[in-house]
Formats: sequence, C-alpha cells, structure tokens
Amino acid sequence: MTTSFARIVAIRSALPARAVSSEALAQEFPEWGVEKIVAKTGIRNRHIAAADECSSDLAVAAAKKLFDDGDCSPHEIDFLLLCTQSPDYFLPSTACLVQDRLGLPTTCGALDFNLGCSGFVYGLSLAKGLMETAAAKTVLLITAETYSKFLNPQDKSVRTIFGDGAAATLLRAGPAEREPIGSFVFATDGSGAKNLIVKTGGMRQRTTPATEATADQWLYMNGPEIFNFTLRAVPELVDAVLGRAGLSLNDVDRFVFHQANQFMLDSLRKRVGIPVDKFCVELEQVGNTVSATIPMVLEAALKDGRIVPGQRVMLVGFGVGYSSAGCLVEL
Repeated sequence: MTTSFARIVAIRSALPARAVSSEALAQEFPEWGVEKIVAKTGIRNRHIAAADECSSDLAVAAAKKLFDDGDCSPHEIDFLLLCTQSPDYFLPSTACLVQDRLGLPTTCGALDFNLGCSGFVYGLSLAKGLMETAAAKTVLLITAETYSKFLNPQDKSVRTIFGDGAAATLLRAGPAEREPIGSFVFATDGSGAKNLIVKTGGMRQRTTPATEATADQWLYMNGPEIFNFTLRAVPELVDAVLGRAGLSLNDVDRFVFHQANQFMLDSLRKRVGIPVDKFCVELEQVGNTVSATIPMVLEAALKDGRIVPGQRVMLVGFGVGYSSAGCLVEL
C-alpha cells in the first residue's frame, strides 16, 4: 500500500553576475595570500549582489529557471516558502513580492521565515507538513541571501567566506512506498546568538547616524565560538537523525552539510567518521551562501552524478542562532 508523501522534484539555483576572486581579495588583504585563503576556506570565487540587487531578485531568477526548464508552471504552486535573513524590506514579506513577480496564483499561500544556515532543512519540514496534511500539493521552497550587504569591507574573515545566491526547490506530493523526506531533528541554543549577529537595523537597536559610525552595522562573527559550537552540535545531530530513523552511518549513501568553509567541513567529516567519497562539497566557485548552500550542493551533485536518484542522503544545517537541523531525503 502506498501513501502520498512530499518529495523533492527539482532544484535550480541563481547567482549574481559579479564574482569576486580570492586573487582580488588577496590584493586587498596582502597579509593573506591566495593559497592561504583557498586552503582555509576552499573558496576561489564568491558571487556578490549588485548595489540594487536584493534577495527577491535572486529568488525570482532561481524560480524562473524551474519554470523555464518545464519542471512546473507558476499556476501550479499552492504555497511559497521563502527563507531569507536579508529581506528586501521589514514589511511587506518578501514572499509576497516574489509571488507577484513570478505570477503565482493569488490563491497561493506565501510566507517568509528568518533562518540562516539551517533554513533549508527547516523549509523542507514546513513543506512536508503542508503537503502531508493536504494543505498544499505543490510547494516552492526558495532560499535566498545577500549577506554581502552586511559585510564590513575591511573584515577579511567574513569577506573571504560569504557569497550571495538563491536556490528554488520544487516539492510535490505523490505516492511512495516509504517517506522520501523524513527523520527530522532540530536543535536551538539562543545563548550563542551574540556570536553571529548584525546588531543594528532592527527594533532593538535602530540604525542612526551614530550607529552607522560603529562596527555594529556590520555582521559580527566570533569564528572560534562558532567552530566550537559546530564541532559539539553537529555530531550529536547526526547521531540523533540516525537514531530516529533506526539506521547506522553506513546506511547513508551521501552526506550534504551546510557549506560553512572547507576547514570546518573537513573537521566535521573526520569527527563524525564520514568517508571522503560520501561527503559532498560545493564551495570553490560559490562560497558560503548561507541558507542556499545545501540545495546548491544537491543541484550540482545530481547533475554530475555524485548523487543519484534513490540514494539516501543526510542533510545537516547549522549556524546562526545558534540553530541546527538535520534530516534524511531520497531524491
């Protein structure tokens, strides 16, 4: 007997036209050579949004690729989920802007949710909930970020890592012998909020001429604390996902973690005990695109055969919040 479950049908991504190379950053920060940047981050290029280019623009570009490729038409979308921490406005919701620009039905639900590196996994859980309670049959999940607008031009520690981008993931409800998306585990530790934060601009600390003269207007990242949190939280999360599914590490065909940076990914892979050939990385030409990293890896790995349909893949997101989430999917 088959049951209707949510499943991932297609993924398409979009990047800003402008790319900033590690060579260009090394010229700005001569104390860091090109090879040092690449060895530490794994990144040779990161795409940076234009001054007038926002998350909605990248979201629309990614979704249009889905439509243009024939994976779906706009009128089929029942619900739009948009994950971003860099919205066009405080209000209205960026999802409403994207709904209008894409020509999605006015009967379509649309909402933003503010999560970073764990956002894609959270988005899958929201989509699954909508679809498996019959609230929607076809969901468009978009993760879109323009973190570059938060970065201090003089802060090499973040400028070498973060890039802008968006990914559009199409999900449909359909029959399956077992759940294509499931075994979700979530974790939150807000005590770490201060270690990855943009302090001004919200209601707690408004932007003023005085704050614009301080570092508080820029993204602050306490790298060592983020690293310590990750090494502690991610292995526990992996174990929890496996335990919930009743599986072992060997039962998973591929692992896709949030693409923080190469050093962190290497450390996590070794700590968890994942073989190199099961661990998918896609950093070199895009950098850390926050909530869009996991779907970008999935898109690339499906295209080049590192992941094939039917394989069991573990997804793990972790970072700003602190927030982390993991699940298993079959594509």
